[in-house]
Amino acid sequence: MRRREFIIVTSSVVTWPLIARAQQPERVRRIGVLMAHRDTDPEFQDYLVAFRQGLQKSGWFEGRNIQIETRWGALDDAAVREQSAKELLSINPDIILTQNTPPTASMLKQTRTVPVVFVVVADPVGSGFVNSLSQPGGNATGFTVMEPTTSGKWIELLKDVAPQTKRAAFLFNPRTAPFATYYLEPFKAAAATLGIEAFAATVDSKSDLETVFAAQAQNPNTGVVVMPDGFLNVYRTEIVSLAARYRLPAIYPWRFFTELGGLMSYGFDQRDSFRTAAIYIDRILKGEKPGDLPVQAPTRYELVINRKTAKALGLTLATSLVARADDLIE
Repeated sequence: MRRREFIIVTSSVVTWPLIARAQQPERVRRIGVLMAHRDTDPEFQDYLVAFRQGLQKSGWFEGRNIQIETRWGALDDAAVREQSAKELLSINPDIILTQNTPPTASMLKQTRTVPVVFVVVADPVGSGFVNSLSQPGGNATGFTVMEPTTSGKWIELLKDVAPQTKRAAFLFNPRTAPFATYYLEPFKAAAATLGIEAFAATVDSKSDLETVFAAQAQNPNTGVVVMPDGFLNVYRTEIVSLAARYRLPAIYPWRFFTELGGLMSYGFDQRDSFRTAAIYIDRILKGEKPGDLPVQAPTRYELVINRKTAKALGLTLATSLVARADDLIE
């Protein structure tokens, strides 16, 4: 063989494996997602959009290097939640994202080995999801919903917007908010310092909502504090409508209540949690352990006031309160 031909053949043998390796597709990682709400709710569909955007910033794209499998509507039916958790585990996911406390509980009942990143969970230590916030220690970590002292802030804001308030009902569904005492006790303590009688107002179904609001309307100077509870999110339109019909001042944990006509809200944007969860998922997929990643709490809260609703309730907004608002809905 002539020297020139030998060099060409030898070069081909050396470079072919390199070309073959370069053309191999990226490994596809499977991400399971267990959502608390139904897929027909655009508010929560939007949260998954934020999650995907967060993944893309870290270089993860569906159809290229990740596959996302989602199950919806697993909030208030334990059997459905457990079945959904089993279905997600059957795809052999590399990692799982869960929304809300009940779905997270169902998922961790099924696995203590597959990494789980949770969002919008109230009390992960008390719920048994992690050993501590700073050192989760197991297969789960994530992002809490709000500190328990936030319930004291809600009652203070309710008093600010409706100074005549003497009674305050704390609305929640025990089935979908098993962590209720996490917020209820600080709520009662803060209310006592303001001279307000505070009490739990529990509901178990949609029909219970009107019963509770009608009962509160029988007592003058009563307000309502709506707890962060997936069940109440589902019936947010009905709750805002009942507060207006019975002329009860109410404060909510999420902006979407105020946008529907609720009086005021104080909380954070859940989209931020989904975007940040994508960062944790990226880190875990790249080798870090969930038990080593601290559970994080929201850092930015916003106060939103609906001026039109305040006017309809005959409330005069103090200048100082208006100045503190992050947004005013006219």
